[in-house]
Amino acid sequence: MSTPFASILSGLNDGSVVPYLGAGALAGVIDPASGQSIPADSDSLILAMNNGQPMAPKLMYEFPRAAMNVELKRGRGALTKFLDRTYRDTSWSASALHTWLAGCGLPYIVDANRDTLLQQTYARTPHTLIVGVARISAAAYRFKLFQHDGTAYQAIDPEAVDVSLPVLFKPLGTPLPESNYIASDADFVDYITELMGGFAIPPFLKRMRQGRKYLLLGMRLNRDTERMVLADIAFGHAGGWAVIPDANDKEKRFLDKLGFELVPASVADFLAAAEPELALESVA
Repeated sequence: MSTPFASILSGLNDGSVVPYLGAGALAGVIDPASGQSIPADSDSLILAMNNGQPMAPKLMYEFPRAAMNVELKRGRGALTKFLDRTYRDTSWSASALHTWLAGCGLPYIVDANRDTLLQQTYARTPHTLIVGVARISAAAYRFKLFQHDGTAYQAIDPEAVDVSLPVLFKPLGTPLPESNYIASDADFVDYITELMGGFAIPPFLKRMRQGRKYLLLGMRLNRDTERMVLADIAFGHAGGWAVIPDANDKEKRFLDKLGFELVPASVADFLAAAEPELALESVA
């Protein structure tokens, strides 16, 4: 199987390629106490939220729809409590992909998951954290900014960003340093509207992201929410690659429209190619 991994790794090395992580990036992550896999994709999140039981077919279609149902019936607190319990209060095993990415010294990573594993790998590295937020009437922006000094996070204003630090962008939220999530349909409607209007991307990142290529890892593109968030976050891109082992026609059409090259491989295939290349690079 011929893949453009060499070009991708070269772009990661010089900072021109931005990893964009989806649910598949968490493959193999488990709760060591129970052996249970981390809920990451839509179906696993819905089942975890509903005590392991499927919901009605119309709600099983997509996690934001199921999350909206929970929010309407039991309140926003119930949804936040579930996500906190899942991603803040459960100790998950380390991810080989996150560990490898953290060692690459990348200037910018987008993590479209709500877990904290990538943040944990940066726990001793000063960095800027951008967290997506929604439905906050008191703020003009739909993001929160935090600076990590190698020990802890501190909230900062957009004008106070140290642009020399690596950037972690968590558009769908995280429980650390505080719980903020884009989860329900209402969240996505507000967040995507503000993304399109330019109010969900900090000014410094609007400049920084221009002309970059993107590497989609573990990212499926079957639902409008994922596609719309990706398209707006990657605005001004110069193309890129999507590592998807069994892309369907809908995904292929979207990637063609976006100008991304499909790489028919898995995240594991990418890591297997990356590590030998890095070893040869270090010897040279």
